[in-house]
Amino acid sequence: MKRLTIFPVVAISLSLTVFSSLLFATEPCGDFGECKVLIEINSSDGDIGFHFLMDGDDLKSARLHDANGAKVFQERAKGPLREQKFTETFVESAEPLCWADPEADEDEEIVSLEDFLELWPAGTYVFSGRSDEGEKSKGETDLSHDLPAAPTDLAFDGSSISWDTGDDLGNCASKSDLDELVDEGVIDTHPEDVTVVAWEVVFEPDVDDGDPVGNQKFTIRVAGDISPQEVTVPSEYLDSLPDDTPAKIEVGAIGADDNATFTEVGDICINEDEGCD
Repeated sequence: MKRLTIFPVVAISLSLTVFSSLLFATEPCGDFGECKVLIEINSSDGDIGFHFLMDGDDLKSARLHDANGAKVFQERAKGPLREQKFTETFVESAEPLCWADPEADEDEEIVSLEDFLELWPAGTYVFSGRSDEGEKSKGETDLSHDLPAAPTDLAFDGSSISWDTGDDLGNCASKSDLDELVDEGVIDTHPEDVTVVAWEVVFEPDVDDGDPVGNQKFTIRVAGDISPQEVTVPSEYLDSLPDDTPAKIEVGAIGADDNATFTEVGDICINEDEGCD
């Protein structure tokens, strides 16, 4: 998924990659300019990942410790990068399936939601770094297990993307599964009760890798209390796409701690002439 993907801006006919947590990152983060840890779920594909960001000055090394004090990440600059030093570091974990997808390979790793949350405990995560002169940097930010419910009923009517608020995590966990996790104390708040502070809406050509049309994405983040829950895609953007461009739409629910749950729908044909394959 990439996705959390993750954009506090509108991108029209541009190749753009922006980290989703920039809107709510801890800033400043102790000695760092900003930092963030978050959980991102793709409810359609049924996968789940851990993401983090740190931004410091003139670093030669950096570390991240989880809420239990265990070191989960370390990097050290070498060669010309040690000479020039580094600043921002953004990492996305691999995103294992959180359900038994019948179409997945038999050897595909499956990590249940409960197992994932045990692997990444809620609490304070500590970033640390060291400059070339030996100066130490330290900052803290919190990871929450409050996961917003997956958007549902995504639709595109030719000009606008609409959606509804859901009550589960799609293929990662049903409402009844989540009821059990709440009863067992695995999570404190049911996803249907987690406040959505922002919606991230993406319209993306669904083309082969390497096709430059795939970089022409429309992305916008709007307030969580928007009503009705819909966003108009600029006609200038749609008109700029080639005839018979296959596309998909994606909507992400963003919580106050920037945990995000995305839902996507494909099989959309833009500027249809002969039809999309």
